Amino acid sequence: MKRVLLNNVDHADLRVIAGHGVAYGDGVNQTLLLPTEFEAAQREYPILIRKDAADAYQAVALLGLDRDENLFLDEAGWNARYIPAVQRRGPFSIALQRDERGGEPRPMIHVDLDHPRISAQGEPLFLSAGGNSPYLQSVSQTLGQIHDGLEIAGPMFAAFEQYGLIEPIDIEIKLDDNTSYAVPDVYSIAPDRLSALSGEALERLHQSGLLRAAQWIVSSMGNIEDLIARKNRRRASLA
Repeated sequence: MKRVLLNNVDHADLRVIAGHGVAYGDGVNQTLLLPTEFEAAQREYPILIRKDAADAYQAVALLGLDRDENLFLDEAGWNARYIPAVQRRGPFSIALQRDERGGEPRPMIHVDLDHPRISAQGEPLFLSAGGNSPYLQSVSQTLGQIHDGLEIAGPMFAAFEQYGLIEPIDIEIKLDDNTSYAVPDVYSIAPDRLSALSGEALERLHQSGLLRAAQWIVSSMGNIEDLIARKNRRRASLA
C-alpha cells in the first residue's frame, strides 16, 4: 500500500477504474455497512451484525455463501441498485491531517497509488482547469458517508445493546440434499423486543433515528431469499 495525500498537482493525470470486479477487491462474501447507508442497503442485502477483532459490533452486508463469493458480481459488474460505500470508495480513504497552513487536523482524502483500480485508463480525478471531476466529487460524498457512519456506529450499537435488542441468530441454508450452508457468529435485531419497546427507550431511539436503523436491519433479512435465488441461478449457469 502506498497511501498519499491526494492533490491536483502531483495527481493531475491520475485515473481510476470505476467499475467492479474480483480484480478490484470485490470478490468478498461480506462487506462492512455503515448506518448512513442502511436505508438503501436493506432493499438489496441481508444486513447482519458481527463482532470485529476488538469484540465490537459492526454491520455487514451478506453478499455470498461460499468463501470469496459475491453473488452480485457478474460479467457486467456489480448487479444491484445500491453498492456498499466501502466497495465504492476504491483506492480512496479519509485521514486526519493538517494542511499546509497548519492548524487543527481535518479529514482529507488520501489515495493508495498501489491499488489495482489505478490505471492509465479510467475516470480522471481532476478537470483540466484543476477542479475536481464529477467522479472525484462522487468519491468525496462516499467518503463523507463512511466517515459519518463510523461516527454513528459505536453509539448506535451501544444503544441497541443497552435495550437488549441484539440477539445471536442461526442462519442455515439448504439448497439440496447435498448442499447446505451455515453463517456462523452473527447477530441481528430481535423483532419481538423491538416491537415491545416503550417509554424512554422508544423515545430515545426514535428521536435519534436509531429506531429506523433497527427496523431496516430487521426488514433486510427478507433478502436472504433473494440471495438463495442468486446462488441457485449461479449454480445452474455453471452446471
